[in-house]
Amino acid sequence: MKTKLTLVLIVLLGVLFTGCGEKEQNVALEVEVEEVQIDLINDEFPEAKQELLETWDAIVQSLKDGDLDKLIAFHAYSPKFTEFKGGEPRNGSVANEDYERNTFGAVTEVVKFDTEDMMVAVYGDVANITFHSDFHLKFGDDLVVVNDQISLLFVNTDNGWKIVSEHHSPLKKEDS
Repeated sequence: MKTKLTLVLIVLLGVLFTGCGEKEQNVALEVEVEEVQIDLINDEFPEAKQELLETWDAIVQSLKDGDLDKLIAFHAYSPKFTEFKGGEPRNGSVANEDYERNTFGAVTEVVKFDTEDMMVAVYGDVANITFHSDFHLKFGDDLVVVNDQISLLFVNTDNGWKIVSEHHSPLKKEDS
């Protein structure tokens, strides 16, 4: 009987000490999680910012290469997709894809595709790129210069950063 009682006490103490050890470990994990604070508004997210700049470079390269399928693949078309351009009413996925395929499909040469005052702002898995465009595109013999204010809204997906909204408006010309 004494052996059974000793064995039961040893097992109970073992369970008690193991349970306390797990409890201390859980408390330590909770403290560690509390110390990690993410400020979606003010944090810079440098890795994501770099990914977005690389995505922008790939978008530009797809335009220069005339690879419309690759250009379209940078968009996340859905019922939520929205675009404003040229003071016209908002349009969605179908109109955006049609416009991009028809317009950029007709470009015969990308003479210049520069951005000025570019800003990349990351808010976790959402980001926007804003800039003033200085695009010089040839359509046959005709040169078209596009000086717009552009905002592109991106969402980080399993397939990389994708455009979910575009806004283009004419950039006011400065008086000389």
